[in-house]
Amino acid sequence: MRATRTRSSENGTRTGGSVKAIRTGGGLSLRLDVRACVVVGVLLCAALGASVLLIGTGDFPISAPDVVRTLFGNGDPGQEFIVNDLRLPRVLVGLLVGAALALGGALFQAISRNPLGSPDILGLGQGSAAGALVMIVLFSGSALQVALGALVGGLVTGVGIYVLAWKRGVHGYRLVLVGIGTSAIMTAVNGYLMTKADIVDAARATVWMTGSLDGRDWDQVWPLLGLCAVLVPVVLAYARPLRMLEMGDDVANALGVRVERTRLVLLVAAVLLTAAATAAAGPVGFVALTAPQLARRLTRSPGPNIAASMAMGAALLVTADWVSQRAFGADRLPVGVVTGVVGGVYLLWLLVSERKAGRI
Repeated sequence: MRATRTRSSENGTRTGGSVKAIRTGGGLSLRLDVRACVVVGVLLCAALGASVLLIGTGDFPISAPDVVRTLFGNGDPGQEFIVNDLRLPRVLVGLLVGAALALGGALFQAISRNPLGSPDILGLGQGSAAGALVMIVLFSGSALQVALGALVGGLVTGVGIYVLAWKRGVHGYRLVLVGIGTSAIMTAVNGYLMTKADIVDAARATVWMTGSLDGRDWDQVWPLLGLCAVLVPVVLAYARPLRMLEMGDDVANALGVRVERTRLVLLVAAVLLTAAATAAAGPVGFVALTAPQLARRLTRSPGPNIAASMAMGAALLVTADWVSQRAFGADRLPVGVVTGVVGGVYLLWLLVSERKAGRI
């Protein structure tokens, strides 16, 4: 079927299928994938709706209209305290962590050209957990020290994976294989550290390693927001070279892409995003694996789908947190339990699909 194309005499707009090229009077042009834009809009609305419901959920329930009024400064003093001081930071951390994990997962999957190439599989979450466990078990560190330990652990693990995977460049399958081995090593290290912890530190470490948004406040919001504000524009600036990398190193080189420089910058960004998200909420499982793939299936668009992946990750995490608080009555679960169950089912389905397709 041949896609129809129309030209508008007023704004120079050309459409073809679901992709629209917009030309301005100054000679600039912009290509928009209409379906992808619609998907991003729907996912953002879903994330905002789930956020409002999540803010209103708790021991003191607040209706959605009252939550919206309070967010705009029209609530009573009690509602303003509950919404703005207690629940809004938790929801913002959930949105930022979900978006950061999804973006990190999208970058790893695009660079490795493998749907299994996510921080969950490559060991970055386990590396961040090892850094946090060192601070909890060996130093009885504060919440800030635990977060810094997780950040350092993720960065050190990322550097180790890159160095071990280097052989005249870093290639997809080598990166995945080295990451899987690193994940196994970090899991063993974490198990050893848990055996050395006393009962109080072990309980605290277990809760943290599950992944939870409980007790999150503005101290976790601002550092993560600042990091995302710096790294997301960097990733967007490299979006076009990243799409070319997915076609292979030879093709990217022929098109003028500095392959190793692009790969290194994007890997550093992905590691920082994953480590910072883990430092803020613990190793929340499988968001980085599932969100980019679900976004790609919804947009039906090639490439990393950066905006759609971030919106999917944010919506997925806040929805999972709402489910964890409402689905089990008084027995509220950490959000990592819910994402782990959903992600585990998705991983099994993905493995079966890849095997049927003959790719594994």
